[in-house]
Order: sequence, then structure tokens, then C-alpha cells
Amino acid sequence: MEKNGNNRKLRVCVATCNRADYSKLAPIMFGIKTEPEFFELDVVVLGSHLIDDYGNTYRMIEQDDFDINTRLHTIVRGEDEAAMVESVGLALVKLPDVLNRLKPDIMIVHGDRFDALALATSAALMNIRILHIEGGEVSGTIDDSIRHAITKLAHYHVCCTRSAEQHLISMCEDHDRILLAGCPSYDKLLSAKNKDYMSIIRMWLGDDVKCKDYIVALQHPVTTDIKHSIKMFELTLDALISFNKRTLVLFPNIDAGSKEMVRVMRKKGIEHHPNFRAVKHVPFEQFIQLVAHAGCMIGNSSCGVREVGAFGTPVINLGTRQIGRETGENVLHVRDADTQDKILQALHLQFGKQYPCSKIYGDGNAVPRILKFLKSIDLQEPLQKKFCFPPVKENISQDIDHILETLSALAVDLGGTNLRVAIVSMKGEIVKKYTQFNPKTYEERINLILQMCVEAAAEAVKLNCRILGVGISTGGRVNPQEGIVLHSTKLIQEWNSVDLRTPLSDTLHLPVWVDNDGNCAAMAERKFGQGKGLENFVTLITGTGIGGGIIHQHELIHGSSFCAAELGHLVVSLDGPDCSCGSHGCIEAYASGMALQREAKKLHDEDLLLVEGMSVPKDEAVGALHLIQAAKLGNAKAQSILRTDLDLHLEREVAIILSKHRVKETRDVRTSC
Repeated sequence: MEKNGNNRKLRVCVATCNRADYSKLAPIMFGIKTEPEFFELDVVVLGSHLIDDYGNTYRMIEQDDFDINTRLHTIVRGEDEAAMVESVGLALVKLPDVLNRLKPDIMIVHGDRFDALALATSAALMNIRILHIEGGEVSGTIDDSIRHAITKLAHYHVCCTRSAEQHLISMCEDHDRILLAGCPSYDKLLSAKNKDYMSIIRMWLGDDVKCKDYIVALQHPVTTDIKHSIKMFELTLDALISFNKRTLVLFPNIDAGSKEMVRVMRKKGIEHHPNFRAVKHVPFEQFIQLVAHAGCMIGNSSCGVREVGAFGTPVINLGTRQIGRETGENVLHVRDADTQDKILQALHLQFGKQYPCSKIYGDGNAVPRILKFLKSIDLQEPLQKKFCFPPVKENISQDIDHILETLSALAVDLGGTNLRVAIVSMKGEIVKKYTQFNPKTYEERINLILQMCVEAAAEAVKLNCRILGVGISTGGRVNPQEGIVLHSTKLIQEWNSVDLRTPLSDTLHLPVWVDNDGNCAAMAERKFGQGKGLENFVTLITGTGIGGGIIHQHELIHGSSFCAAELGHLVVSLDGPDCSCGSHGCIEAYASGMALQREAKKLHDEDLLLVEGMSVPKDEAVGALHLIQAAKLGNAKAQSILRTDLDLHLEREVAIILSKHRVKETRDVRTSC
């Protein structure tokens, strides 16, 4: 057997620290176990798995028929941050002997816990390859720092979402060593079908409880603000008592502050309250059924914003512990959970609802992708990882070129006719611009964009410009969070549901932002132009079509469907001229550059366009600029068209925007047509 130069089985060490990471690692472990011809599996158990107060959860690993190679007691008892630091230190002392004995080819580490940091540090210092699961995510607590630290130590990365993948690329990780697989736990979640779920519910909550008529509560301390998180937990319990529904409360994790949270539970008599069942651990398969059929889940666990979305169960996320994570519409955030009444109102809003199932974090096929990725690892490759930095001039100490380097970005503008790329300084100055005709097919267009950007990035180095990122402006409806053109205008063909961010980011190893051209113009006005210093304003663009952008309270408004200011296709006359969208009488059919070009050609064909002092060369197409020139030279018909078609209809569009968004200022920026 040989895979990429390996002539033996890949020895994989999976280290699990707690019940949460085991739910993500177990599907991978089962997958490895089914392919003994490719892999040897060693299981190391440490952390809270081995503590009675947290349910001795190592037993569920044994129940899953895994042989535990090593048990390491690494938790230092204590209730403050120092105990976590000491636990990391104890793990660092004990792990070298284990790793020397096992000699794994690769260690799989999950997530963002302090235990995982000790594992990654030990493996990295002992020249053992590390595969990190769930890197690149953002949650909003100290976990972010730990997660990103593990990313820098790891050699290979398995991420769950496109955004996480982009974060890893932005952190200069090698894209060839990043796998977008989805969350391994979703493989089990999306295949979980248990017709006897009511027996599980009754086992944990009592015989008289009904489906969708109970709550699951899981709340952990926030280590950067322990005092506040304990107070928030107290308010949560008070709200749950007042809400008067059967509730399953899971004990918090082992972080600093957890003991105090347990004391709060006992002080309020939760363990003996008739409406509550307090437990240290629920097996994952049973936990899945409990959250899938709950009326609501409340707390600040990542499970609430990740796994529970697969079932559409309502979730109330309290505080800031998960505030940076991507969530489905089933999650209601209560960032400032500072009163019992606020939490109680959230319970009344969410309890009993059913939301669409969300697959943000996985499609149920993560494990096959991960196993294929593991098989592709070439043990003959150099162990030293490389970082993919954007192209910059070589950094030489006291180099005047480096000192004088211009911080810049690449700007890409996709118009109906032309494709433009420019090197733009942070002051808004265009250093160099490149223009090509916009190809008609997707393949030609995307290849040309990549080619022009690569050439511009190389030229930027020669011009002593450091490229920090890429901004892309295009017509149509754009989802800027995902970097996807959802729906384009007819002027740009084969340009619907196009992911622009990924190919550019992969090629340039730079952060990429994609947005509608009207929104980009509004942001430019806010930064450099007439909107500078204004809290609210509207920018309108008249070019090939009509676009716009809305700035409200200093922020760009996209709208729920990403077309907040796209009013060019509002119908103002049912008997009006044809529009490029397929309708009739749209504002764009009257006031866009193409509409003015149509009117100019009509006047020219009737010999009514040209006036004294004006001519159109035979080889030059009649366009909107000729109409404007004629109006300036006194052509009454041209002036009438501009007054009626341009000013009147644009004024109507501005009025609609002002009425809809209550914006007090407007800036009308008319580009050349």
C-alpha cells in the first residue's frame, strides 16, 4: 500500500479532553477504525473526561468500543484562571512521555480549549504533524485567541464554513493544507433518526413531559468576565423558574467560574426543583434527540449556535460567548442579558417555534472528506510549515523603499462593457489602472480577472505598494458576507450564483470583499468624497444602469435581500420603454446611460441631435455623452430629454429612498455615461 510516498499505515493519535470535543472527534475516530488498511488509531484521554464532577465521560469512549491507549490526569482543581494555566502546564509535563511512546505520524486536535493548546504545543515542539479541527472560527471570547494560536501551530486544517476557510487564508495559512469539510458532528446529526425519541425524553425529563414542551439549558462561564457570567446564569435560572416549563440543565464546563455557577444552581435548589433535572452529562446520541425535540434551548454553548440549527430548534444565545459565530435564523441573541425580564421575554418569543433546518456548519459528509485528506498527507514532505504571505517588497532593515511603501488595495470593477483593475492607495489615489473588455462567458471572465489581479499585484511590488486586500465592485445583487454574486444584470452574462471571493482569495492569499457597485460608490463617498462626515446619505450612480447605496448612521445598509438601494427597476410607467430587466417603464429605462444613448441615437437618426459647434465622427458610435453635449450647446430637445428622463425620474427615485429609510442627506454622483 502506498499513498503519496507513504509505504505504511498512517499512525493517527486522537486526543480528546471533554464531552464536547469528543462529539466532534468520535465520527472521525469511527471512520478511521473502518479503514484499518490505511490507519492505526491511538486514543489519548485527558482533561475533564477523567473527573467525577463532570461525569467521568471517558466511559462513553469505552462504550463506543474504542481502546483508550493513555489516560492523563491533567486538571488542577481550582476556581480561577490560575488553575487553567496550571492545568496547561501539567499537561505539558506529562504529554512528552506519551508522544515519545506512541510516535504518531499525526495528531488530531479539536477546537479552542486550553487542554487543546497544551496538546498542540507539545506536538509542535516534538515535530509531530498536527491536524486542527474547527480552526478559523470566531466566537468572541478568549477561545478565539487559543483557537488562532493552535492554528499557527497546526500543519493541516479542517474547517467547517466558508468564512472560517477565508479567515485561515487571511492568516496566511497554506490553502493546499486547508480542507473545507463541514463539522464532523453533522454527519451524525443529519442522519439521526430515532422513532423512539419519546422514551429518551421521558428518561431524562419524566413521564409526563411532551415533545416540544420542555427546555434544554447549557451555560458556561466566560473566563474574561467571570463575575458577570455568574450573575447572568443566576438571572437565567430565575427566568426559567418563572417561565414554569420542564427544563433539563446541564452542568457547565470546567473553566474558571464553573464551581461558582454550580453553587448558584444549588443555592436556588435546581437539583430538587420539580420542574428541573440537573445532569453532568448526556450521551451525545441522546442529547441530539433531546435538543431536536425541545421547545427551546437556552445558554451560551457553541452547541446552540452550531449543532442545534440542524433541527431548526429555537435557541436563545445569552451574552457574548458565541457572538462572533455564524448562526441560522433559529438563534435569538440576547447580548446584554442583564435582567430577568429580558431573558423571560426572549423565552416567550422563542419557545415552541420551529425554524428551517440550517446547514451552515455541514452537509453530513465531513468524515469521508477528512479521511481522504488524511490519506493525501505525504510524510516525505518537509515538516516545517510555510506561510503564504501576500507579495511585498523584501523587508530589509532601514530600507528607504520599505519605509516609503504605499499601503494599497486592488480595486476590481466589473461593468457591462469593461473590466477594470486598479492599484489604489489608502488615501483613495489611483496609482495605476488596467482596462480590458469584459468577456461574455464566465470562464473567460474569471480567468481574466485572476490574470489582471495577479499582474497588478506583481506590478504593485515594483511600484513600492503593499497590497492589503481586494475590493470587487459588480452590478446586480451581491451577498458580501459570502462574496457571491447572487443575480446579475443582463449586461453581464453567465454571472448568477458566482463565488468571486474564493478563487481570488485562493490565488492572491489576500482578504477579498465583493459588493454591489452602488454600495461600493457609497462607501467611497463616505471615505473620500461628499459623504465624508455625514451620518446619513444616499449615493446614486447613473451609468450603463442605475445603482445606489445608502449610508445610515455611518453604516452601509444592504437590506435583507441585499438590494436596499437598487431602485432602478421600479416601474414608473406601464407604457414606458423596454428595460434590460425584461420589464417596461422602469426608472432605468428612462435615466440610465443606455437609455440616454437610445434617445441620442433617435435624435441623430432624425437629424435633430447636432447643433452648431458639434460633430460626430463617422467611426464613433452615438452615445449619451453626445446628448449631454448637445444639451450644453443649447439643443432644446436634448435639454428636454435630460430634464424629463434624467432629473424627473432620478428625483422620484431619491424621494422613494428618503421616504423608505428616513435619510436626511443625499449625494447624487453621476458617472460618465
